[in-house]
Order: sequence, then structure tokens, then C-alpha cells
Amino acid sequence: MDFTPTPEQTAARELAAEIFGDLSTPERLADCGGGTDAELWKALCTAGLPGAVAETGLLGLVLMLEEQGRTTAQVPFAASCVYGLLAVGAHGDADQRARLLPAFRDGAAIATGAFPARPGGVRAAPSADGTGRLTGSVPVVPWLRAATHVLVPDGATRTLWLLRTDAPGVRRDPVETTAPWSAGRLTLDDAPAERLGPDAAECVGSDVAAPHSPASRRPYADVLATARTAFAGIQAGVCAGSLARAVSHTTTREQFGRPLSTHQGVLLRAADAYMDTEAIRLTAYEAAWRRDAGLDAGEQALTAAWWAAEAGTRVVHIGQHLHGGIGADLEHPVHRHFLWGRQLAGYLGSGAEVLEELGQLLTSREARDLQNRQEATP
Repeated sequence: MDFTPTPEQTAARELAAEIFGDLSTPERLADCGGGTDAELWKALCTAGLPGAVAETGLLGLVLMLEEQGRTTAQVPFAASCVYGLLAVGAHGDADQRARLLPAFRDGAAIATGAFPARPGGVRAAPSADGTGRLTGSVPVVPWLRAATHVLVPDGATRTLWLLRTDAPGVRRDPVETTAPWSAGRLTLDDAPAERLGPDAAECVGSDVAAPHSPASRRPYADVLATARTAFAGIQAGVCAGSLARAVSHTTTREQFGRPLSTHQGVLLRAADAYMDTEAIRLTAYEAAWRRDAGLDAGEQALTAAWWAAEAGTRVVHIGQHLHGGIGADLEHPVHRHFLWGRQLAGYLGSGAEVLEELGQLLTSREARDLQNRQEATP
């Protein structure tokens, strides 16, 4: 494994850091409230960063999302790239790629996803021509209020369906979450949609044993693993930003005549936060690298998601704690990192959920390998 960024990935990350640093300031974030920063999103699209994901891969996207996390910028960058560009690019047919990808690249269209699938959430009535009608509801979908398209998995079969948010039978109701992600409740009543990728019954292999490329895997499993990796990348940036603010505060704030950063307790807490942040970053890099290399990344994506949930929560709590009473101020920038960290810890599965899923994946793989060995023994 070599996580050294390519020149293209490095350039994309540096440009993202510049744009996020210039435009996603605490003052602008306060003005945005709970909505999307349309001006920032336009700047990112004008710079070609969403479209660059096709060349930089998932690892390049993770590097750019780290920069978003550092500033807690309120744009649907991860959602539109994962549920739009990468999902359609990997699993869409030729017509879907030609029709949808240009709009996702230049920001004219914004995608989000109603993930993960929940039993009884959404039911699809498919037709032979690849279209279908969806009925059901999803309580919280991030960036739904800003989206033009939603990728929705069938709750029973996990077949993927892409629908427009302005289609008949689609209702969006605002939902306020911990982080200001323009979220909404999605309600579908016989809403028209097009299938993305093959029907679940037509897929070869399983969610835990993927062949050689994202396109050959079960679409739902691939998109979920990609989303977990991308949002773990945001969490790495959120934690790094929280820790940077804590370091700045403790090196300038004095107690008993010396900076807070010279106290052993502060140093130990900051060191723990640093190690946790590096663990989130490393596991996200590994999962992204494996997908870009055409390898199965389901196990690594779950590992990254677990670190993002468990360690991410610890880091943002430490960042707030090291600010003392100031950290309890809802208007202080470090509190925004705390809110994002908590939201990311629950999105796509809490630490306990992904750990259980990882355990099931490992045990099923062990059972299958044992069966194969027994069958191969004369």
C-alpha cells in the first residue's frame, strides 16, 4: 500500500484547502444557519473539484473532504460525489453516465443518498424496462433540501434506485440535525425512479466477497462502503480542526502564570486526540486506496467507520474540554466541530452497529473459507 498522493491529488487537496479556508469562515458559517453555502458550492464547482474526483479517485476525494472537515464547510461535497459521481460512474449504464455525470461534475445537479437501507423503509415496484415506483419514507436524509437527485436502496432487496426530488410523489420535509446539513425527511408515494445497476437478484457474488472492481460488486455494498470511507475522511478533518483550535487556545491561554499547554494533563489529552485523529485518517486512506486499486474494501470501510464513530467522538469531546468554559459557548467555532463530530459518529451506523456488521462479515468469511477447505480435502 502506498498512500502517497499523486500530483493530481495533491493539487486538488491544496486547491480545496485554499477555497475552504478563504470562504468557510466562522462569520460566513454563522450567516448560513442550517442551510447550504451556495456561494461556496459554486466556487468549488467553478474550480472543477467535484469533477476532479473522476481523476483523483476516492483517495483524492478523501483528501479534499479532510479540508472540508477542518472548516466544517456547509456544502454537499461528499454526498454529491459519492451518491452521484462515483455511484453513477461505477454502476450506471452508458446512457445514465452520458446523461447524468456532466451535471454532477459541474454542480448543476446535486445528489444525496437515503443510506443505509432499513427494512420496511422504501419498497420498489420494478418494471421490465429498468424503471420503477417507490413508496415509503426515510426519516433523515442529509443535504436533501439542496439535492436534485436521491439514490434510494430498496429496503428488502437493496436494489438501487435514482429519482429526482422534483418528481411527482416525492415529498421533502425539513429536519434539523446536530450538524447543519440541510437534511430532510423523504416521503415517497408511487414516485418514479430509474434503477442504477442490476437488480439485486442479478448480481453475482455477495456483499462480503467482491471480485475485482467496484462495478462488478453488489452496487449497494459498494456505494455504502464508499460513503463510509468518504464521511470518515470528513471526520478526520473535523477532528484535526478541533485539535488545531485546542492547541491554539492552550498555547495562548495562561493559568497560574504559564500556558495551559505546559500542564501534563492537557498534554496527555491532546496526545490522545492526535493519535485518534491519525487512526481515523489512516483507516480512511486504506479503504479509499483499496477501492481505487479495484480491491474489496468492505472490511476496511467498516474499520474506518468504527474509528470515525468511536475515536471521532472522543476527539471532539477533548477539543471542547480543552477550551474550558469557552467550549460550552454555542457560538464558539470549536462547538461546531463538536456538533459535526457527533453527527458523523451516528451517520451510516453507530460504532456498535458497524462493529457488529464487521464481526458478521469476518465470521461469515471464516465459515465460507472453512467450507471451501473441507470441500477441497479428498
